[in-house]
Amino acid sequence: MPERKKIQEMLPTVPLRGTVAFPHMVMHFDVAREISVKAVEEALRTDRRLFLVAQRDVFDENPEMQDLFSIGVVAEVKQTLRTQDDTVRILVEGLYRAKVKDIVNNGEFLTTEVRRLPLNVHEKEDIEIEMQALIRAVKDVYERYAKMFPRMPREILISVMCQDDPMSLYEEIVFNTMFDFKDKQILLEENHLYARLQLLYEILTRETMVLETEKEIHDRTQESIDAGQREYFLREQLRIISNQLREETGEAPAEDEPESYYERITALGLPQDSEEKLLKEAARLTQMPPASQESYVITSYLDTVLDLPWNNLTKESVDLKVAQERLDADHYGLEKVKERILESLAVRILNPELRGQILCLVGPPGIGKSSIGRSIAGAIDRKFARVSLGGVRDEADIRGHRKTYIGAMPGRIIAALQQAGTRNPVILLDELDKMGNDYKGDPSAAMLEVLDAEQNATFRDHYLEIPFDLSQVLFVATANTLDTIPAPLRDRMEIIELTSYTREEKFQIATRHLVSKQIAEHGLKPTQCKLDDAVIYEMIDSYTKEAGVRNLERTIGTICRKVARAVASGEKKRVTVKLKDLKDYLGIPKFLPDPQAKENTVGLVNGLAWTSVGGVLMPLEALVLDGTGKIEITGSLGNVMTESARLAVSYARSAAKEYGIEPDFYQKKDIHIHAPEGAVPKDGPSAGVTMATALVSALSGIPVRADVAMTGEITLHGKVMPIGGLREKSMAAYKAGITTVIIPEGNVADLEEVEDIVKENVTFQPVRHLSEVLEIALVKAPKKSQKSKGKRSGARSAT
Repeated sequence: MPERKKIQEMLPTVPLRGTVAFPHMVMHFDVAREISVKAVEEALRTDRRLFLVAQRDVFDENPEMQDLFSIGVVAEVKQTLRTQDDTVRILVEGLYRAKVKDIVNNGEFLTTEVRRLPLNVHEKEDIEIEMQALIRAVKDVYERYAKMFPRMPREILISVMCQDDPMSLYEEIVFNTMFDFKDKQILLEENHLYARLQLLYEILTRETMVLETEKEIHDRTQESIDAGQREYFLREQLRIISNQLREETGEAPAEDEPESYYERITALGLPQDSEEKLLKEAARLTQMPPASQESYVITSYLDTVLDLPWNNLTKESVDLKVAQERLDADHYGLEKVKERILESLAVRILNPELRGQILCLVGPPGIGKSSIGRSIAGAIDRKFARVSLGGVRDEADIRGHRKTYIGAMPGRIIAALQQAGTRNPVILLDELDKMGNDYKGDPSAAMLEVLDAEQNATFRDHYLEIPFDLSQVLFVATANTLDTIPAPLRDRMEIIELTSYTREEKFQIATRHLVSKQIAEHGLKPTQCKLDDAVIYEMIDSYTKEAGVRNLERTIGTICRKVARAVASGEKKRVTVKLKDLKDYLGIPKFLPDPQAKENTVGLVNGLAWTSVGGVLMPLEALVLDGTGKIEITGSLGNVMTESARLAVSYARSAAKEYGIEPDFYQKKDIHIHAPEGAVPKDGPSAGVTMATALVSALSGIPVRADVAMTGEITLHGKVMPIGGLREKSMAAYKAGITTVIIPEGNVADLEEVEDIVKENVTFQPVRHLSEVLEIALVKAPKKSQKSKGKRSGARSAT
């Protein structure tokens, strides 16, 4: 039938779902909706023409005008066929594009008033080259698309590649390619041929990239499936061969077979909830292929859980005498720790059901905090495991990872129990104060449950997912400081603070342990290398300066290496190292003796100070100059020591008459107080009596005894207050040859912790008031009036 040239006309309409018709395109489709069937029948009764337009929503059963695209195609019905289910299959040919002006539903079918749209195929001559380039680009991308598209007929590809006319190329591709109907609608609505080809090129490029990605995914999946099938096949062969061999030899089945897990789970006698959880996992295992990834996860999980020491308890051998001997043999000193451990063992003898204790040893590095845990385990015949917490920043390190993650494993606490192989080991939590936190969580918060004796009986590791009893574990934590340990965590532990080793303790440790250990490690015999006592003392005083004994051990090792060289070369058969030979082995001394007053001097007082590496002698100097009452304080003194200096000046003013001091010295004299070694920061209140004594001596001109050292805090009224670190300070005085040490009366009880050798050689003078300090320290105190004595005596009796 010839194509009509009417510009505007009314035609029966069939809404298309998921497809788009084009001019000159022959297509067939099924019509099932009643309004569409009626529209086809109306077209057959008239001039066999229909208006075909695509729906926006393919699921809309009764589309209105707004539900249809605005541009469609007028087509001629070539053939119809009614099927048994009242569906009409029609064959149509597109005639021309048309735009919807209005749609009317007359109750039986849709009628659309359409306006014919011409196609602009006359392009400008200046884009002719661009058109040719675009045609080539479209052919190239279509060739790639055809190679990627499954089951693409080769005849279509050849037909496309032979087209040189842009319109023919466009129609050949669009008519024979499965694009999305929305993309086809965009192509239909474009009026210019050049723009149509550009859109076609973009769509083809996108679809080609999608197909290439799909192929890549498919190839990777196929490789994985092939590898899995091959592995499954090989494992099945291996399993069958293994079963046949066991049948021939009569061996028992492997423990990792699913059936064996049921027996192992029920044999543990776990609580009902835990047992049901494990049995459920074992049941899942029986339903999975042996080579599957999930099977590996469950097998690894069950093996880990069943290998834990659920019912293994080490039988303790608690003998207080043996434990005391073992602790003394392993460690010299550390009396507080030993006493606390023996007390715990004594309680366990009387109450075997006592839950695990949690101790925290706090002190400077190198004093044996970590090694004490192993000694505790040996003393009570328990297994030992060490957990290093330094640098731990992830909460999962403590609680473990959930087993759904790749490479998941239990936390460090459960791993330590696996290592120990028992449910009641001694676990050393080393460097507890070095834990950090970040976006992954706070491990110190996870430790709250571990170190809570009321909660750790049901500790839940994320990997296990069932509770584990930690109440029988003896936890021993170590730390260098309490400042970085959260308060709730400190509250769950018994804190035992350890101080640095004194000079005498280091000597005893060296003679009892370190020398013999280093001689053996360097391949020497005890008869081949001997160190005089004076040599060890000199190494402690002049070659090391530390709280512990690590550097001392290294220094002894240096001597042993040189002796080993001499013995190995045949120069000597045995060596006895004497004090005069020490420089040849270690070089010049690295540390000089503490500065001190060698003779009675005005304004120079021997003070005592505590440091992290032990006590030191700290002389303080005071100098009085003509001036205007200025006070100069030097020597890197902190705020507390600066305040002590001001207290000393105020006290000197109040006691000026008693010691012959000019009453107006604070107006006519400048005072300079200095602590030597100015590069070393110093602070603390215990230098109060030292500053006051130095100032009174400088103002009065009375010398201070060189054989006296002192420590103590003062108040504004001259009372002497208690201080800390007396044990270390007294050792520093003994080492310096001081014979008299002035201490606050409140520290008399602390003398029990002072070394016996110190108490034998040093006289301790407890005082309550600064006047008593001056009476002892000044070489020649002036006579005081009875009135002043009575006042001061009354003040002392009132304190």
